Amino acid sequence: MKAASLALIVATSVVLLGACSTVEKLNPFGSSQPKIKPAELQSIQVSAELVRLWQANVGSAGDFTFSPAVVGGSVYAAARDGTLVRFDGEHQVWRVSAGQIVSGGVGSDGKLVVVGTPKGEVLAFDAQTGREKWKARVSSEVLSAPAVADGLVVVRSGDSRIFGFEEADGKRRWVYQRSTPTLSLRSNVGVLLTPSVTLAGFPGGKLVAMANNNGAAVWEVAVALPKGSTELERVADITSSPVVSGNTVCAVAFQGRVACFDTRTGNTLWSRELSSSVGLDIDSRNVYVSDDAGTVLAFDRNSGASVWKQDKLSRRGVSRPLALENQVAVADYQGVVHLLRREDGAFAARATTDGKAVRADPIRFGSSLLVQTEGGGLYVLEAR
Repeated sequence: MKAASLALIVATSVVLLGACSTVEKLNPFGSSQPKIKPAELQSIQVSAELVRLWQANVGSAGDFTFSPAVVGGSVYAAARDGTLVRFDGEHQVWRVSAGQIVSGGVGSDGKLVVVGTPKGEVLAFDAQTGREKWKARVSSEVLSAPAVADGLVVVRSGDSRIFGFEEADGKRRWVYQRSTPTLSLRSNVGVLLTPSVTLAGFPGGKLVAMANNNGAAVWEVAVALPKGSTELERVADITSSPVVSGNTVCAVAFQGRVACFDTRTGNTLWSRELSSSVGLDIDSRNVYVSDDAGTVLAFDRNSGASVWKQDKLSRRGVSRPLALENQVAVADYQGVVHLLRREDGAFAARATTDGKAVRADPIRFGSSLLVQTEGGGLYVLEAR
């Protein structure tokens, strides 16, 4: 095992969930002091601008990771204390309380807003009024944002089961489950809901496409293969969501690979050895990945050839990249948003938020980007 990966694992704690052991999500810049000193930010040659369009606050995330949902011009966001808010631009449309702690991000299609709880409850609210519509239950805690589209609500539980519910009334449509390794990473990974299938990565490095009508596996591929002589060395989990562009789906695993596949057949297009627990994004040219050392890398989307790497954010808890029109955005453990040039990965601009970590994925918001910090700050930034 690589020394850096080992250091990250040793810095985490092991939690027992039923019969399985789960290694806490890798975040050396969480509530404790960094185990490895992060890189200091150096001055950059500015070639673009990150303009703050608006900001708001929903409430603290606590120990959880909250990602907002964007539908058109509306933003739906949640906080640990159960606060759920809708903003249309800077205007707060409604703010309600779920009446209990919630533990994952928000899913919405503009008609329904859905969150999950540490007790495995799924709570659905009307997107127009904020009124509760229905409740459902899954097998364990919900750490990720539900996915909502085309009459289906898909929820991932902490034990890696995937549940499909009817959007209208919360009736369970299907459940998908598979055997998992004894040791796995505890993460806030969700699912990617497409018009025909739900895509999800699993402990052990498998990526599965499930039919939306009945939850049956359409295809399954190996993003990574566990290897090593100890259980820690054999952890090779997909702890971030896959991305789809055209007929290409790409995913990355911790202590594994980044790989792209044909969405129709599951055939491998290319793969590269790499470890990432936060994920990747794709555009018309490249696949962008933030690895576990804090390096942001770009690979040619067709061949997998290396295009560039930016290694000046080492150990800064770098987020999943977000591909914009001419730049790539990442955020870090101090709430700093960095804009990198798409051509060569050089720094183009930088913006600060509230100084709290951005643990959730940055989200595309029209031509802008939206981040939610650990402190509950919502920031809409436009690259110019």
